[in-house]
Amino acid sequence: MSLVTEADVAAATTRIAAFVRRTPLLRLPGERLWIKPENRQPTRSFKVRGALNAVGRLAERGVGHVIAQSSGNHAQAVAYAAGRHGLRVTVVLPDTAPALKVEAARRFGAEVVIVPPALREVTCLALADRLAATVVGSDDSDVIAGHGSVGDEIARDQSRAGVILVPVCNGGLLAGVAVAAKAVDPAIRVIGVEPELAADGADSFRAGRRIAWPVGRTYRTVADGLRGPVLGALAWEHIHRYVDDMLTVSEESIGAAADLLRRELGERAEPSGAVTTAAYLTHRATLPPGPVTAVLSGGNVAVHADADTAEATAGAAADRSGGGERPEAAPGRLRGAGSG
Repeated sequence: MSLVTEADVAAATTRIAAFVRRTPLLRLPGERLWIKPENRQPTRSFKVRGALNAVGRLAERGVGHVIAQSSGNHAQAVAYAAGRHGLRVTVVLPDTAPALKVEAARRFGAEVVIVPPALREVTCLALADRLAATVVGSDDSDVIAGHGSVGDEIARDQSRAGVILVPVCNGGLLAGVAVAAKAVDPAIRVIGVEPELAADGADSFRAGRRIAWPVGRTYRTVADGLRGPVLGALAWEHIHRYVDDMLTVSEESIGAAADLLRRELGERAEPSGAVTTAAYLTHRATLPPGPVTAVLSGGNVAVHADADTAEATAGAAADRSGGGERPEAAPGRLRGAGSG
């Protein structure tokens, strides 16, 4: 099984550059924590990075119809990417998917099929065969390479080696970030984060082999984007080789972290995107010294209209100003924050 390389990430970064935002690092006041706000991407999730790379490569090879299955964000991303490349797209979503994720996939041009959670994968494969569509899996090598651009940006934007906290579902983001970040600086520690109620990845990491949880067990967590029952086979090979640790967080800490991100930074985080901030708040005393960067992986969550307006205003202002303080522009403040 071939692993994704630094060269693959570099090629993906170039391929997707015209479509994605190079998100900034935002410092949480009074802490050694920096937030990577991937909720600012066109689909409000990091998933667009991997989807654009994978779909772009398929379009180059003449593929005309793509299909994907996910809890919501990967499906939206594939739909968005297919639209940019003029491809037909079908997505399979669980009947537990939030309505706004279903509606977003349709808005991006996808034909949406809704099934019970346990039937997502088998339905996707059956439809792919019937429709002669190419499956874009969430841990395909091209998807992992695209996600790696997140890690490359963090490693280059931080002033010194530290820790990167990454949400984990099937492991594609964690795999890509680990490959890219350690290519820039091998001293960076990359740590995956899961809800305690969907910790199949943490179990796998401790056991040294992939361990699957029953779908019904992972669906207890509020973090709907992290309910995957098992790490992807290819993602696991990268995680086993490059990742330094795995942490878990409680449901209560996820909610508290999302509230904090909104209150202190004006960033909308869905529960899946807030787990990394929750991990910092829960485990900061035992995290290695130095700066800590938490990937806020997505912000697809319903809010009131007035909050939407406030966020849009704040986001536009951040874009105009460069999106926040860059760590290398304030190394003294970074070194003085927290215990690192």
